[in-house]
Amino acid sequence: MRKLPITIVTGFLGAGKTSLVRHLLAHAEGRRIGLLVNEFGELGIDRELLLGCGDACADDQVIELANGCICCTVAEDFLPALTRLLDAPQPPDHVVVETSGLALPKPLLQALAWPEIKARVTVDGVVAVIDAAALATGLAAPPPGAGFAAHDDPVEEVFGDQLMAADLAVLNKADLVETSALADTRRRLEVRLRSGVSCIGAMHGALPASVLLGLAAAAEDDIAARPSCHDLEPAHDHDDFESFVVACAPVADPARFAARLAEIVARHGILRLKGFLDVPGHAFRHVVQAVGPRVERYFDRPWQAGEERLSRLVVIGFKGLDRAAIAAAIEG
Repeated sequence: MRKLPITIVTGFLGAGKTSLVRHLLAHAEGRRIGLLVNEFGELGIDRELLLGCGDACADDQVIELANGCICCTVAEDFLPALTRLLDAPQPPDHVVVETSGLALPKPLLQALAWPEIKARVTVDGVVAVIDAAALATGLAAPPPGAGFAAHDDPVEEVFGDQLMAADLAVLNKADLVETSALADTRRRLEVRLRSGVSCIGAMHGALPASVLLGLAAAAEDDIAARPSCHDLEPAHDHDDFESFVVACAPVADPARFAARLAEIVARHGILRLKGFLDVPGHAFRHVVQAVGPRVERYFDRPWQAGEERLSRLVVIGFKGLDRAAIAAAIEG
C-alpha cells in the first residue's frame, strides 16, 4: 500500500509560511492536497487566508487546529485530524501541515514514527521558512555574539529547533534585503543547517510544487539526526508566549490604521499581529499583518452573504503583554 506523503511547513512567526502554502495550493500541478493548519491563539486567520485556493484543496480537506501548538497536542488534536484525512472517501494525494510559528517540528516527526501511523504515511520533508529581513536584523534569532546562550532565549530555542529539523530551508522575503546583506544572512543560516540541507531564496513564498514536494526524505526514519534543545525535557510548553484577540470598530482609513499598528507593535514589543478589517464602503475584506515594524495589508475576498463584518486582530508576544493598553491603542 502506497504511503501518503506529508510535508511539514515550519518557521517562526511571520516568516511567510501561509504565503508559501497558498502559492503551493494555487500551483499544485494536479495534486489533491489535504491541509492541516495550526494557530497559536483562539482566532484562526491562516485557514481563512488559504480557503478559495481552487481545485487543489476542498473545504473539508482544510482542517484547522487552533488555540495551541500541535507539538503539545499531538495525540489529542494532530493525529485524529490526520486520520480524518487518511480515512476520507477521497483521501488527498499529499498532506501539508502548516505549523504555528511557535511549534516544534520534532514531536510531530516522533508521532509520525508511531507504528500504526508509520504504516500509512511518510514524511516527505520538513520545510523551514525563514524571514530573510528579520534574520538579517536579528529579529528572528539573535545574531552571532549577541551575548546570551540559546537556552536563555525562547525565540532562539524555537527557531533553532525548526532549523535542525529541516530538510529544506526557504530564505523567504529575499526581496526585502540588499544583495550583500542577503549573502551574509544566507551564509550565517547555512552553517546552522544539518549537512546536506539546501537553502533556497524566495519572494512571497513563490516556489514550484516540484521544489517543495517530492523530497522523499522519510524524515520519520532519522529523527535522531535532528537534535533539539528540548530533547531532554519531559514536556514542552509555550509559557514564554501569549496570544489574545482584539476587536475594534470598522476602519475607515486602513493606511492610517496600519501606521498606528506599526507604532503599537514597536512600543509594546509585539512579535506578530494579524487579522481582518471591515472597511466601510468596500465589499472586500481587508487583511492586515505585522512582523516587527513591517505592516502588510491588502483586500483579499468579498464579504460573503450573511457573514458578519468584523474587525478582529490576533496579537502574539512574550508573556506579560499589557493587554489593556494594547487593546486601547488599537481601538484608538
